[in-house]
Amino acid sequence: MEMTHALTALQALGQPSRLGVFRLLVQSGPDGLAAGEIARRLDLRANTLSSQLTILHNARLIRSTRDGRQIIYTADLSTLRGLLSWLLQDCCGGAPELCAPLLDQIAHLHPSCC
Repeated sequence: MEMTHALTALQALGQPSRLGVFRLLVQSGPDGLAAGEIARRLDLRANTLSSQLTILHNARLIRSTRDGRQIIYTADLSTLRGLLSWLLQDCCGGAPELCAPLLDQIAHLHPSCC
């Protein structure tokens, strides 16, 4: 991942409602959620959610697919993996074994994710 892409992703996640949307989509897994359901669960107005989804989509943190009249949103886990890898690529000054507890915790919390 290039620094500019990492910065775009981090900026997108640096706002409370966008972070909430992204976390909800990570929790929903590969089935994702329709925009209306996201708005309902997070108590967001449709126009606010729309702009938040656009920013997350432009940062390549989420994907969308059409299912009939609905658009289903999912977290783009490949971008999440890329961002985490980019953040940890120089972990612990060349001693990656020192990052093992962090990586183990991530793997333990979400074994199918990353």
